[in-house]
Amino acid sequence: MYSFKNDYSEGAHTKILNALIKTNMTQTEGYGYDCHTQNAVSKIKNLVHNQNIDVHLISGGTQTNLTAIGAFLRPHEACVSANTGHIAVNETGAIEYTGHKVITIDSNDGKIVPEKIKEILNSPLNEHVVKPKLVYISNPTELGTIYTKEELKNLSEFCKSNNLILYADGARLGCAICAKEGDLTLSDMCNFTDAFFIGGTKNGALLGEALVIKKESLKEDFRYHIKQKGALLAKGKLLGIQFEELFTANLYFELAKHANEMAYLLSEGLKEANCKFLIDSPTNQIFPILENKIIERLEKKFNFYTWKKIDDNNSAIRLVTSWATKKEAVLEFINELKK
Repeated sequence: MYSFKNDYSEGAHTKILNALIKTNMTQTEGYGYDCHTQNAVSKIKNLVHNQNIDVHLISGGTQTNLTAIGAFLRPHEACVSANTGHIAVNETGAIEYTGHKVITIDSNDGKIVPEKIKEILNSPLNEHVVKPKLVYISNPTELGTIYTKEELKNLSEFCKSNNLILYADGARLGCAICAKEGDLTLSDMCNFTDAFFIGGTKNGALLGEALVIKKESLKEDFRYHIKQKGALLAKGKLLGIQFEELFTANLYFELAKHANEMAYLLSEGLKEANCKFLIDSPTNQIFPILENKIIERLEKKFNFYTWKKIDDNNSAIRLVTSWATKKEAVLEFINELKK
């Protein structure tokens, strides 16, 4: 049974494991004050061409979103998210648990546009309702779609003009940056958002996300928030070593590119078999629509999620490729489908 369920089924890239083994018995400072973490932070600052950012390494995506959004908002403030957004659907109400309402916007492609936010801002706002303050996006989205530079720039300008915080979930950011149709860089992500994170868990690391905070007012006392949320690791070097390795010799981008290439190969094979898709995704998540009886047969050899019921006879499934996906597994899936 080969799994196309997610992009974290495997452990970590060999270079990362070797680096962890090599440094295993080396004594370092704790809580992110080690030389590896500092080197990783330096590499990220150079990549985004901004030495004034703060970078914090946190163990997982939900912890990063929970800690960041909880720290950025005052008690009466809320965040705006697409109805498919991770914080709205897949984080067990973590943001609401901090006391902050998630206001959702209907979106067919997982993206948010200024016009939709404007509708929320045009609603009566007073002390009897929560105040929209933070706009949450993910790139790529939960549907595998990506923001163009122009789209992110327009969203950024709208948020600035309306005194809103723009925050980007980058759990699969590498795949968005390396998409064939993409025109965004890490530097652009930094320029057009107030804070965003670079995902390692889904891109070759054992675990870890790198949160980048650009806006000055969001930086103050942030390590206090990390500690209070239980996310400040004593053995912080375990995260530092991984990001240090990911951003050496372009490993991070090579792994993301491989995930995209395997998804493209899978997508092209599905198209040859006359498959239609729920949405056009240029990244490592694809959503083909298949007959239910075919899905049942494929499930005997492959693991994947049935994503959405289309009608009584057809459903959309989600196939996810990763930094470690084997070409042979992709070809086997295509051949099995064609049978």
